[in-house]
Parts: sequence; C-alpha cells; structure tokens
Amino acid sequence: MTVLLSIVLPVHGVERFLARCLDSILGGPDDGRFELIAVDDRSPDRCGEILDGYAAADHRLRVLHLAENQGLGGAREAGLAQARGTYVWFVDSDDWLPEGSLDAITAELERELAREGAPGTADAPADILLTGFTHVYPDDSTEPNPWRHVLTGSPLVEGGTLREYPALFRTVMSVWNKVFRREFLLGLGVSFGRGFYEDISVTYPALLAAGRIRYLDRSCYNYRRGRPGAITSTASPKHADAFAQYDAIFAALDRQGVEGSLRTLVFERTVKQALTVYDSPGLVPVALRKDFFRRIGVHFARHRPAGYHFPGGVDGLRYRLAARGSRLAYEELRRTGRLPRDLKRGARAVAPAVRRGVRSGARFTAYNAFRRLPLDEHLAVYAAYWHRGYACNPAAIYEKARELAPRIRGVWAVETGEQAAGLPAGVPYVIVNTPGYLKAMATAKYFVNNVNFPRTMVKRSGTVHVQTQHGTPLKMMGMDLRDHPVAARGMDFDRLLEAVGRWDYLVSPNPHTSEHFARAYPGHYEMLDTGYPRNDRLAAATPAEVAAMRARLGLPEGRTAVLYAPTHRDGGDGAFVPLLDVPELARKLGPGFTLLVRAHYFHAGVMPHLTAEAGAAAVVDVSDHPAVEDLCLAADVLVTDYSSMMFDYAVLDRPIVVFAPDWEEYRRDRGVYFDLFAEPPGAVTVDADALAGALLAGDTESAARAKFRERFCPWDDGGAAERVVRRVFPVDPTG
Repeated sequence: MTVLLSIVLPVHGVERFLARCLDSILGGPDDGRFELIAVDDRSPDRCGEILDGYAAADHRLRVLHLAENQGLGGAREAGLAQARGTYVWFVDSDDWLPEGSLDAITAELERELAREGAPGTADAPADILLTGFTHVYPDDSTEPNPWRHVLTGSPLVEGGTLREYPALFRTVMSVWNKVFRREFLLGLGVSFGRGFYEDISVTYPALLAAGRIRYLDRSCYNYRRGRPGAITSTASPKHADAFAQYDAIFAALDRQGVEGSLRTLVFERTVKQALTVYDSPGLVPVALRKDFFRRIGVHFARHRPAGYHFPGGVDGLRYRLAARGSRLAYEELRRTGRLPRDLKRGARAVAPAVRRGVRSGARFTAYNAFRRLPLDEHLAVYAAYWHRGYACNPAAIYEKARELAPRIRGVWAVETGEQAAGLPAGVPYVIVNTPGYLKAMATAKYFVNNVNFPRTMVKRSGTVHVQTQHGTPLKMMGMDLRDHPVAARGMDFDRLLEAVGRWDYLVSPNPHTSEHFARAYPGHYEMLDTGYPRNDRLAAATPAEVAAMRARLGLPEGRTAVLYAPTHRDGGDGAFVPLLDVPELARKLGPGFTLLVRAHYFHAGVMPHLTAEAGAAAVVDVSDHPAVEDLCLAADVLVTDYSSMMFDYAVLDRPIVVFAPDWEEYRRDRGVYFDLFAEPPGAVTVDADALAGALLAGDTESAARAKFRERFCPWDDGGAAERVVRRVFPVDPTG
C-alpha cells in the first residue's frame, strides 16, 4: 500500500514533551495511510530511549539515531531522505496534534490526489496544504491562529497560488503548518538551513513555486509558546544565522525568476524580521549588536530589488537607517517610539539625532547590571503618552496612590528636561535613558502607563504592569485592525501581542470598552472594570472649579466656549489634515462665542495660525495646554469627530456636536465598533453650515445624550482611581 503521508519529527532535548507528541500522532487507527520518521538528533536526555520504546510497540514509527548533532534543519533533511509518502509534514517534537487532526489532513490529501490535472496546473493536486493551528501557553491557555482572518474566505480555501493571493505572506512562515507534496519539495533544489530560522529557506521558495496551495480551515496543530529554550526567547549569536537563510531564499528566487512585487514582498519581510530580532530585548548579545545591525545593511545592499522604493512613515525611515548602517540614529528613533520631528526633514537630520543619542551598548550594559539588583517593592514608575509628561489616567492613579498607598514611591519617566520642568511641584522624575531611569526601569515593582513601555525594558518576574490606555474606542484597535490594512499600515501584530503579554491589569472606562478590548488585546491580564481615573475630576467638578478654570483661560462671563477637538487622521505622511475652516466657523458664530481649538497630540505645535476677525468668535489655540480635563471643565459644548474625548466630556452632561464630513471614508478605512450617526451623543453634522446651526441652536439633543451617557458613563462616579489603587497597590489600612 502506498504511504500517503510521511511525518518527519526532529527530536532533541524534549524529553518532558515527547510522549504527548508521539501519542497525539500514533493514537489514531492503524490504517496504513501515514508513517512517522523520528530523528534523534543526538539528544542529550532520554529521548532516544523513549523513541525506541515507542518504535518497538508500533510499526508505523521508524527511528533514526544521528551520530552527530545536525540541528533542526539537518535533522529534517535526514528524515526527508527516508520518507516514502506522497506528502510530507514536518512536526516539532515539543508540539502536538489535536484529536482528529491527522484523520482530517489525510482525508483532505486523498481528496487532492483524486484531482486529475497535471502538476503545476489549477486542476492538479495541491503542492502545499496549509493548516490552521492554535497557540498554547505554559498555563494551558490558548490563542487561535492570529492570521486565520487572512486565509478564511480567501481563494486558497478552494486552491490557488501565492501570485494570486500575495496576502499569504502576511501569515506565519514556519514549516510546521504546511504539508508538502514530496516530489514537488524535492524538485525545488532547496534545503533546510543550519542554525536558527532554518525553515524559512524552504517555506519562502516553496510557497512561491507552488502550482496550487490549499488552506484547511481547521486547527490541526498545537504550537507550544513560551517554552524555555525557544529561539524567540533565547540570547544567542545564532540569531545571525538568519542572514544565511536570507541568502538561500534569494538564491532560490533567482533560480525561479521571481521579480517585481513578489520579490519586494519577500525582501521587506526579511528586513522586518531582522530588525525585529535586533529590537527584541535579550536576543542578540550586547557585544554582537553592532555587527548584527551592520549585517542588516549588508543584506539590504545585497538583495535590494531593482527599482525598490522605501515605504512611507516610520517604517520607511527605519529601513533607510538600516540600509545605510546608521545604528545610533536608528536607536534614537527606536527609543522614542515615534518619528521625531527633526528626522521627518530627511537625511540631513540624522547627524543631530546621532549626536543626541546615548550609545545603545552602554545603555544596555548599565540596564542589565541594574537588573541584577533586587526589586524595589516600594517603587512605581509612571509615564503617559510616550514619556511626554504628567497626564491622563496615570496622573490620576499617581495622585490617589500618594493618598491611599503612601509607602509606594512614585517616579515619573519623561523625555526631556523641559517636560520635567512642566511637572507639578514636588513630583519626582527621571529622564529617559539616564542612569536614574535605567535603574528605576530595572528595579521598580510597579509600572503604570497609558501606552506601552519600550520593548527594550524587560518585564522582570514579580513586577506589576498596569495598562490604562487613553480612551474609549470608537475606532477599531489592536488585533481588530488585522482586517483593515489602511489603518494597520506599519503595525506589527506579533510585537503587539508581546507587549500585551506584559500586562497584569488593563483599566476599562465602561462595559463597551471591556467587551472590545478583551478581543482587541488578547492576553492573561485582569480587566479592571473601574471607570477611567482621569474622569474622576470631571465627575466631581464643582461650579467653583469650573468658574476658576474659565477665568484662568480668559473666558468672559456669558461667553459660550466651544471646544473643538478633532482626532488624528493620517494624511499619508502623518501631516495634520484639517477638515474644518475654523475662521469661517468663527464668522458664522459671531462674538458671543469663543472657539478653543485643540489639535490631537500627534499634531501639537503644527496647527495652522488662527486669528479672529472683528465681529467673529474669538479663536484660541489650546493645543499645548497641559491638561485636557481643564479644557473640558471650561467648555460649554464640545465639537469633535471621532475623538475619544466625546466619551469623557459626556460625564459632564453638556452638549456635544459631532462634525464628521468624512464618516463613510473613516468607517471604511479605520473600522469602527458602532455607528456614530445612529447612536450619537448629540447633533450630527457633515458641513460647516449645519455645524454652526447646531451650535447656535443650543442644547436640543438631551435625549440622545442621556442614552449615550447610560451606555458609556455608568462607572463615572468619581471613584475610579481609588478602585484601581485598592486593587493594585498595598493600601495603608488607615486609608
């Protein structure tokens, strides 16, 4: 009987996992459709003995004992040489197959072999069968295939090629979820590489050459994540093995004549992978980081496709810096987590950035030395908006923690001395990348932020990370953006999941946010259904506080203050994209109004110059005002489009007017969680005349606002910060 499927199982150092793997493969009926070839790659433990014991009891298992350790790639090659099946599947011996998976795969392969087309044609049996899979974590929790949405409903369900569906390159390039037609694979002239990342030298060329690829939308593989010793968490000089695999990939592309957009896709994916390895803390040893970055530049020069154009935005700048070997400038960009304004001006700005930078090797050496110190159980590090200053939920939590948990010393991480000078009097701080900052990040017990701390700062065992985020989501967020490529441009979902894996708590402002964040940010953290700490001030505001804030902003008594706060839009290069003619609106409203105009923080300092004409409303640019809560208290009405500020402002129970002329485009490209036009907080307008009319008409939409508040403000009672502090910190019993 012809063997349908050969399963090749490299084995090395997996004694505690091996039995489960073998049982999952051999536990089904003995129907002659598959064989299992286990390759003992000179395993230092009892793996060889375990394999021999299973082989003595089951004729379907053949064991090869290698005389010398060959590594994962060499072991796979040895097993492939012994395979007899029409198809071959490479399974890792620390993973296992879900029940029924092998039957499902062999049934699918038999259906493929019933096709009568010649190899390489649309009617031929599949050269590659892709399977679904599940991530399994050390605590036995699971995560479905993060890339399933790319494949479900794609042409590959019925059968197609990578040229027809290049989005396949957005999925995992590992070998373990791909079943290959053996003759096809042997005819490619490719082989598994030696060392780390050994499978990509096979998967890329195979996917490009396949005449027909099928996707089986079923989880047929349990992939173990977080195992000690996995290359994704192991410091080793072998991470540089990736460059040899890249050379093998492009040699195969040359033989296949792959050019144009597909070659560019492969190239950018390899560059992205190399930079991800470089960026990941603890992978490339400190002494080798400089050379690793240099080799990224060599890879760029060697394999850059003809006519290649750099992508836009931050990714484009990262690639340019890597291509020219500008490591210190790259580190400066990576340290800030965003595109610095001076770097936006182009290559001439790189030199000043380098001069400002602190040598990364020295920083990492100091940081790693501080990590050897014991945790400071009474230290908490706070930050907000990428170290911009004292703001948002972290500021509210800090203030309440000083009251209720005085034993916890809070220190704020800020970017510059200028930002430090803007902190409230008496607030301790450290400036990013100074020795004080590195020591605090290495030894603090608690971390509170409304964005993620830098990836270079490792989460130590015993530390507590509180992620507050900074707004109720109308627009889709996190992993939900996988189906919205325009909005997700430049996002690294693997890196996002890695960041979420650090969180111990995620603060939620309302039930709507809890529902959607649980899906957008899948992880093992505890969701704190507390309300937003930053809104405590709005919920508890007194008339005297409101009057004082209006006076501070120079708003005359009887003047209607309109706060205009549009959200961020991407104009292609990250520029500010105004949709409202503010001076024209000021003319329509007249002198009884003052327009407080606040740009999104991404665009602070780049608002067009605003002037008021005689007889028009006064116009004040408040983009640089340090606390948005001040502005909310002072304003009589809010005008916004999709900003999360509408959910905060609703706590005050004051009129809100939506000005959203690009709603359909925004909803299509960005993705939204609900229809703002169907469930608005107040009047909805799409042009300047309607907006002016709504503002002049006064509060006419109180019923809509009441429904909105019922849905989005049920926890805003002024006690959110206290609830967070009591859950996270050791509270003084008398507090």
